[in-house]
Amino acid sequence: MIKFLYGTTNLAKLSSMKHMLKDLNLEIINDPHIDFSHIKIEENGITPIENARIKALAFYKEFKIPVFSCDSGLYFKNTDDKYQPGVTVRRVSGKYLNDEEMIEYYSALAKKHGGKLISYYQNAISLVMNENEIYSYDGDLVSEEFIITSVPHKKRTEGFPLDSLSVHIGTGKYYMDIKSDSTLTYLLKKDLSIGLCNFFITNVNGVRRI
Repeated sequence: MIKFLYGTTNLAKLSSMKHMLKDLNLEIINDPHIDFSHIKIEENGITPIENARIKALAFYKEFKIPVFSCDSGLYFKNTDDKYQPGVTVRRVSGKYLNDEEMIEYYSALAKKHGGKLISYYQNAISLVMNENEIYSYDGDLVSEEFIITSVPHKKRTEGFPLDSLSVHIGTGKYYMDIKSDSTLTYLLKKDLSIGLCNFFITNVNGVRRI
């Protein structure tokens, strides 16, 4: 089985990635005892794919083993550029927002725009096998469109604060509620596992579906 390090300190993202890649013969070897705190990364890219590459290279430089990182940007339709979060979803006016601060900021922004913002995520992945093999991709890693609402859900998902503001366009249901409703699981945000799995199968010799 081929082993990779996932360059992230977000446990929610780690769990999500393991689930999406579970059908491949690869292992994500992140260990809770690995100390990532000393790795300083300046995410100064202007697109998700640039930041994914910056992070992957930083982790590879430290550990010298195959590593991949991901990044995403949040975008609003029919909204002025000055309100577009892009890759700086957590950084507003130079401040890094925690989960609750993000919920407060984006709910207020939605309220400013009539109570809802039509939104989507652009995601990207970058994989560093060694100094000469670096692969990056953002092709079909785009979420479905959804609503960021001004009224937060009472529940929270640590590491994914905007889940509490995300509403499915077709049903008007919060994704937080759809997750627990087995009859509506098909309405969950677009599954990115197909694009991610194909990325590894295409670029890494020996990776295949189990």
